[in-house]
Amino acid sequence: MRPLSLWRDPTARNIARVSSPTEPVPASLNPEERIAPSRTEPLVAAASRPLGGPLGEHAAVGRHWFWSPQRVGLAMATLALLLCWFGKASCIQQYTDDNGQNQLDWRAGRPYVAMCYSDIVPLYSAERLDQAGTFPYRTSWTDNAGTPNATTRYMEYPVLTGLFQWVNAKLTAGWLAVHDVGWLPGALPVAVYFDITAFWLAVGWLVTVWAVGRTAGRRPWDATLAALSPLVLVHAFTNFDTVATGFAAAGLLAWARRKPVLAGVLLGLGAAAKLYPLLLLGPLLVLCIRAGRVRQWAQTAGATVAVWLAINLPVALTLNAGWREFFRLNGQRGMDPDSLYNVISYFTGWTGFDGLLQPGQTPTWLNIVSGGLFLLCCAGVAYVGLTAPVRPRLAQLCFLVVAAFLLTSKVWSPQYSLWLVPLAVLAIPRWRLLLSWMLIDALVWVPRMFYYLGVDHKGLPEDWFLGFVVVRDVAVAGLCLLVLREIYRPALDKVRLVGDDDPAGGVLDRAPDVVGLGSRVAVS
Repeated sequence: MRPLSLWRDPTARNIARVSSPTEPVPASLNPEERIAPSRTEPLVAAASRPLGGPLGEHAAVGRHWFWSPQRVGLAMATLALLLCWFGKASCIQQYTDDNGQNQLDWRAGRPYVAMCYSDIVPLYSAERLDQAGTFPYRTSWTDNAGTPNATTRYMEYPVLTGLFQWVNAKLTAGWLAVHDVGWLPGALPVAVYFDITAFWLAVGWLVTVWAVGRTAGRRPWDATLAALSPLVLVHAFTNFDTVATGFAAAGLLAWARRKPVLAGVLLGLGAAAKLYPLLLLGPLLVLCIRAGRVRQWAQTAGATVAVWLAINLPVALTLNAGWREFFRLNGQRGMDPDSLYNVISYFTGWTGFDGLLQPGQTPTWLNIVSGGLFLLCCAGVAYVGLTAPVRPRLAQLCFLVVAAFLLTSKVWSPQYSLWLVPLAVLAIPRWRLLLSWMLIDALVWVPRMFYYLGVDHKGLPEDWFLGFVVVRDVAVAGLCLLVLREIYRPALDKVRLVGDDDPAGGVLDRAPDVVGLGSRVAVS
C-alpha cells in the first residue's frame, strides 16, 4: 500500500504512478491527451496571443481533416530549411571573369562576410567529385606536392557520407546533361551540386522532425523546437550531418515502438554516415541492464554492427587505404578552433596539448586526454543510470553522452550541434530554455566567420570568437546539469509530471528494475 502522503501530493502521485510496474501501459493517446504548449509554456502562450491566445479547455482538438502536430511541425521545418537555403545561396552566386567564363563568386571573403559558408561547395572540387570517372576511396590526390609534407589523400568521410556525396555528383552530371539538350535550367556545376545535396539534407532533417514528434508521445508539439531551431537556420546545409540525425532519430523512434532490430538497422545506417549514433548504444545498454532487457539491447546492437559492417567491409577490403583515411585524419587532427582545448591553450598560453607538433604528426597527448575525459564522463553517466531513484529516460542519458562527447572532443565542428537538437527536445522539453541555448549556439557562427575573415580584412580577433565558444560550452554544460537535476528529482521532469514514464523507452517504459544501485521513488 502506498503512503497516504503520495495521494495528497499530486506531484508525488504522478511519480508514484511512473514508478509502479504493475500499472498497464496506456493505450494509444487520443488528441485530447496531448500536452498543449500554449498552456504549459509561457513563451508559447505569449506568442499565441495574436492568434487568439492559448488553447481553450473546450477546443476541438484533433478534429481537423489535415493539420496535425506532425504536419504543422513539418511545414515549419520546411520554412526553416528554405530560409537556411536562402542564407547559403549567397555562396553559390557566379560572375563572369575577364575571359568571359562563369566563376563561383567567392571574391573579397564573400563566404565569411555573407556568413554563407558551407563545406558542400569547396568539397565538390576538393574531393574530386567534379571529375568524371572518380570514385570515393579509390581516387587519390596529393596535398603539398613537391614538399616534405606531401601527403596522399582520399575521401575523408565515413562510407555512407562519401557515397552520398558521390551519388549527388552523379545526379549533378545527369542534370547538366539534360540541361545541354534544353530540358532543364542550368548553372555552375557546383551550384547544381549544392542544390541537389541540400534537397536530400532537407529530407534528412524533415525525417528528424517527424521522428521526434512521433517519439515525444503526448508532447508532439515539442517537435516544433527541432523544426524552428536557430541551429537549423544556420547549419542544416553547412555539412552532411542531417543524414545521420535522420537515421538516429528514426532509430530512437523504432526503439520506442518496440522494434529493436529495426532500431539497430537505422542506428547502423546513421553510424555509417557519422559515427555519433553509435554513442546511443551506451545509454541504452545501461538502462537495459537496470531493467533486465539485455536481450533486446543485444538485438539492437547486433543489427547496428551488422549494418555498419555490411556497408563498410566491401570498401575496407577492396579500397583499404581510402577507407582508412577517415580514421587516419581523425587521429592526426589537432584541436579544433572552438574546442575546449584550444580555449585553454589560447588564454593560458600552454602548449601541452601537442600544440607544437608539425603537420602530419599525431597529437598523442591530445588524443589521450580527450579520449580519457570522454570515458570518464561515460562512466559517470552509467553511474547516474544505475543510481537514480527512478530509472532515467533514454533521451536524458543519450543527451548527456552526446553532450559529453562534444564538450570533451578535440573537434566540435559547428554543425555537430545539430546532433544535440532532437535529443535535447526529447530530454528537456522546456521551450524558453532550449530556444535560448540554440540561439546562443547558432550565434557562435557570426564571430567564427569574422574570425576566419581575419583581422587584416576587418574581421574579429580570436579572443572574441573564443569568448562566444565559452558561453556556448557553459550553456550546454548547464543543460547537462539540468538533466541531472531532473533525473535525481523526477518530480521536476515535465514528461513525468503528467504520469508518463519514458515515451522513448520502448520495452523500458514502465518496466520494473532488475539491477540498480538506487531505489524507486515509491514502493507499493
